[in-house]
Amino acid sequence: MGMDRNTVIGFVLIGILLMGMFYINSKSRLAYEGEQKRIADSVARLHPPKDTTISRPVNTTAFDTSTLRQDLDTTGFQTIGKDAALSLSNNLFTVYFKSKGGQPGKVVLKNYKKYDGTPVVLNSSDFNNFSYVINAGDNKTLNTANVYFEPEMVPSTTTGDQVIRLSAHDKTGRKITHQYTLHPDNYMIDLDVKLEGADKLFSGNNALLEWKTEASQVEKDHKYELTQTHIAYVEKDKFDFETVGKDDDINLNSSTQWVALKQQFFIAALQAENKFNGAEVKWTAPGDTTGYISRMTVAAKTSISGSNTQIPLKFYFGPSDYNVLKKYGNQMENIVPYGSGIFSFVKYINRYFLLPVFDFLRRHVASMGIVILLLTLLIRLITSPILYKSYLSGAKMKVLKPEVDALKAKHTDPKTNQMDQQAFSMDQMKLWRTAGVSPLGGCLPALLQIPIFMSLYYFFQSNIDLRGKSFLWASDLASYDSIFKLPIDIPFYGDHVSLFTLTAVITSLLISIYSMSQMQDNNNPLMKYMPYIFPILLLGVFNRLPSALTWYYTISNLITLILQVVIQKYIIDHEKILAQIAENRKRVPKKSKWQERLDSMQDSQKKLQDMKQKPSKK
Repeated sequence: MGMDRNTVIGFVLIGILLMGMFYINSKSRLAYEGEQKRIADSVARLHPPKDTTISRPVNTTAFDTSTLRQDLDTTGFQTIGKDAALSLSNNLFTVYFKSKGGQPGKVVLKNYKKYDGTPVVLNSSDFNNFSYVINAGDNKTLNTANVYFEPEMVPSTTTGDQVIRLSAHDKTGRKITHQYTLHPDNYMIDLDVKLEGADKLFSGNNALLEWKTEASQVEKDHKYELTQTHIAYVEKDKFDFETVGKDDDINLNSSTQWVALKQQFFIAALQAENKFNGAEVKWTAPGDTTGYISRMTVAAKTSISGSNTQIPLKFYFGPSDYNVLKKYGNQMENIVPYGSGIFSFVKYINRYFLLPVFDFLRRHVASMGIVILLLTLLIRLITSPILYKSYLSGAKMKVLKPEVDALKAKHTDPKTNQMDQQAFSMDQMKLWRTAGVSPLGGCLPALLQIPIFMSLYYFFQSNIDLRGKSFLWASDLASYDSIFKLPIDIPFYGDHVSLFTLTAVITSLLISIYSMSQMQDNNNPLMKYMPYIFPILLLGVFNRLPSALTWYYTISNLITLILQVVIQKYIIDHEKILAQIAENRKRVPKKSKWQERLDSMQDSQKKLQDMKQKPSKK
């Protein structure tokens, strides 16, 4: 009993494909580490002035409006004044608004904490801005970011919606109103931009809206958080995304529904209910680890018609949670990276199998580590028939090993010790066919496990429910675990020691060692050492990945090792295999069309080779 060469090749191919995927997913990190540009004020922006705003429902009596009626520009829009303190709050977040610009300020999420234990705050720096340019008279223009808006509280609706209006007007009767609506149990903020005298505020039939947003560091690993940060959008009803490892831009030249800056677990997005006519999106990434993760600037075109018009928009400030985003029906759930590139198909495994099972388990099991353990057991139970077929194929190959060795001796020239590889391959294929053994019996089952592994690779990196959950020595299953901080950052490994990574590597090595002991051909130097390469590579690759993934891999390896021993020693019947092979040889094997073409090709090559070896007549 044992593993055949095809089985080992199959697992090696898995390793090669996975390493390729690890490389693709890390390219944004590599681009980041090569980016040398520094932002001079990045440190200063990490420490903004202390916010003395009190979180409370907006009240018009709380504002000093005396300055709002003075110091008008040439058309009457207020450009000098005092920024008022405004806020609305539901059960999920508190949104602070700025009277200057009539725009949302920082957003404090109530149910999430940063790596340092403080609340997650989005849209918090001075860089964040929503504005547009209007005509100000005398052939001048004015940016609404410099206009002070007067606040007006609107009574709450029977559904619990909270509304605030921020208005600005001039002496000619032109008026701009930004009306914001917060709904209960909702991370979406409705913004209705109402324009009176729109034909005088804008030249032509278009307005250019500018939205700037910054993703500040939320997770403890700045470099890894950058690799998980993307610019996402829906253009022509099609979702797409870009990585942000270096400064870049993209032009969306057709109808665009929304644009978002997605960091590892949180999203800031702007959506047009009637779709933008197009947008130019630019982003930057700093060259250091002390500032922000990324900054995005969106210049979006929208149509203006008539004197009085409205522009319905929506802001989203909240978690990158598939279950939350799915409810909006605007493809925002695609932001959650449950599969991409050549493995984009695994997102369906994650969405319609792993996620429902995971959600069911976490609702009934308190420990998230135990949830992962139970999920692993279920997956290994489902894939055990594949594993069984792989080991059964190895057992059949080992039974035939004496006959394969005899064929090698038959086709080996005793004088030169050279084997006729083509003739040997033909006879070996005939041997396998008559014995009813498939040469791909060990390789294909191993390859079929790739989608399961890759779906879990994406799942454990992207599921926000793992964030902040502790298990054993791991304080956060959505980040790496660390039992020791290294004094230096070792290339390919990192600056810390992850114990779950070590357990995953050790169990992988144990599987390799056991497999080698059972393999039928363990004299080939290449085959002898190849199974050890992948576990060693895992040491560097997994050290920065979420501990949920390395914990899963540890448990999965232990289960695989146990199944190997049980299947090979107690389930596979050696005598039964011999009897089955003998029975297969009594039958006339029916060749498949593929086998007939292969045999024909080999016969043609053999005849051509024989002709070349015959001495030419003179």
